[in-house]
Amino acid sequence: MSSSVKNFTVGYNPLNKSNTFSSGDYLMGQVTFELTNECEVQSLFVKLKGKAQVSWTENYGKTIVTYQSKEKYFSIKQFVIQESMGKNDLSPGCHVYPFTFQIPVHFIAPFVATSCRDLPSSFKGSCGKILYTVEANLNRSMRMDSKAKAEFTLIQKTNHDPVMMSPQQNMIDKKMKLFSTGSVAMDVSIAKTGFCQGEGIRVMASIQNKSSRDIKPKYCLYRKYSYFANKKRKVETKDILKEEGEAIPHSAGQTVTRIITVPSTVTTSILNCNIIKVEYRLRVYLDVKYASDPEVKFHIVILPALEGSDNQQSSDFLTSEFDQFPNPYMSGGMSFLQNPAAPEPSAPPPSYETYGMYPSFTGLDRKP
Repeated sequence: MSSSVKNFTVGYNPLNKSNTFSSGDYLMGQVTFELTNECEVQSLFVKLKGKAQVSWTENYGKTIVTYQSKEKYFSIKQFVIQESMGKNDLSPGCHVYPFTFQIPVHFIAPFVATSCRDLPSSFKGSCGKILYTVEANLNRSMRMDSKAKAEFTLIQKTNHDPVMMSPQQNMIDKKMKLFSTGSVAMDVSIAKTGFCQGEGIRVMASIQNKSSRDIKPKYCLYRKYSYFANKKRKVETKDILKEEGEAIPHSAGQTVTRIITVPSTVTTSILNCNIIKVEYRLRVYLDVKYASDPEVKFHIVILPALEGSDNQQSSDFLTSEFDQFPNPYMSGGMSFLQNPAAPEPSAPPPSYETYGMYPSFTGLDRKP
């Protein structure tokens, strides 16, 4: 960077205490830089961008194969200074240029039956990420461009899928073998499918213990990250929490109720990205000594905390990683209100539905 331009930054103004945005929100910010001497500027523009990308490697003997894919949601450019304005000579000192964008409500998804889809929430994982950024670029004749970037967190709050309110029920009846005799049966139900961060999942289980041993109901909420590229899938699972109930004596039956509280810091579910999925399962099982544990599983969708809730906050994977950007006092410069613009053309890979390896969530086939 030439010594005539110093401290070139782009920043945005927080919209709320959690410093998150949603589709349709206005993102306001400013480009700030200092000039040590008079400078002729050809152009200054700001871009609002959204994209997803995945990448991982796998070893096949001595061969290492890299799998990667990208999905573009939007790229909107806004000129603050244009070359067509004529000669743009800026005086020495600090310059601040405000800007305003409206975050798109939807994106166009090629190769998908329902092409107009909601934007997925921000995400960062070991093999992929969903990023939303605002970028600034200062162009001068015969000089390298000055560039700056700021990431912002987008949380998708709108979800009108009736599946979210659908109750779920599952049961299992299993005969004991080897060191136990008899059988155990379990009928488990939960009131709905979608739960907010910090909300309690009320689990009701009717358990019949006709075995020769005491059994203990246990509960496990775990997450499942899936990455897709080149017709391959990489899956990562991690237990979020584990709890256990009181033992049920042999030759007895009980109906037990347990409240499993969703941690307020977990990542919200992401089901509308072609190359990244964030899903949750609730596993309810019976701990039987010297026997395989009978179990049932439920698909759980984690939604953002309700507005104004004490539990409302950014996801844990974002808070610690996103940079903090200054918000200098906005004075001088020029302000342009963004006109609605269609996303620039892109060519993402075929959607995950075409892979034939991953069920759509609405099917709720209860498979792992």
